[in-house]
Amino acid sequence: MCTIITVTNRKGGTGKSTTVVNLSAEFALRGKKILVIDLDTQGHATIGLGLSLNKNLYTIHSILCNSEVSILKAVFKTDWENLFIIPADPLFEHGRVLNNRALRDVIEKAGFHREFDFILIDTPPSLDSLLINALVASDYVLIPFLPHFLSTEGIKSLARLFFKIAVRENPSLKLLGLIPVMINQRIQQHRKVTDSVSNQFGKNRVFHGIRADIKLVEAFENHTPVKLYSPNSRGALDYEILADEILLEIEKRKGHK
Repeated sequence: MCTIITVTNRKGGTGKSTTVVNLSAEFALRGKKILVIDLDTQGHATIGLGLSLNKNLYTIHSILCNSEVSILKAVFKTDWENLFIIPADPLFEHGRVLNNRALRDVIEKAGFHREFDFILIDTPPSLDSLLINALVASDYVLIPFLPHFLSTEGIKSLARLFFKIAVRENPSLKLLGLIPVMINQRIQQHRKVTDSVSNQFGKNRVFHGIRADIKLVEAFENHTPVKLYSPNSRGALDYEILADEILLEIEKRKGHK
């Protein structure tokens, strides 16, 4: 059974796309069949996985706006085994209002629940119909956050939105956890913010953090997951640990159902 995870934060620059790229690669390396859906019109996950933003490509946005086109035409294989992507459309107009169930409906119609083990959705850093579509289609939400004192307010705002969607549109939607990114434990503020988030949302909700590492930046510039670009780097190790924790948490929750 496929598990669908939305990775989101309404603030830009919080490592959403980096997390989607590197978690999807980690899962794929473990033999899981993975589909990345890039809903962010900046297309960072698309670029990070080695696909060029091309106006001639079918994209997730063109599919959502034209129900007569099969989403299967927009699924592209990456250079890595088990890892596929539906790219973003940088020309999509964010003001366009979509049916809240549009993404969920095309996923179900395509039979992706039988085809893939995981679907990871990258989202725009804004509250619009694309984010709502991602949440309505998902089982879980992951929130990467910067160790900044304003982070807790942003997370609370997102949590209120999740609960609203869960009540009105998608009762199976759950918060999977929070991921501190670009952390440096030698900086006192980073420790304080991470501890504050743990206290407010529960220590078991905060996953292994991702340390600041130039190799993550270099890997992205080379359109390659960090595990395949610099396998012994801090970033590669941190995403490996994070992937283990997430898979364990999902199995644990399935066992409690």
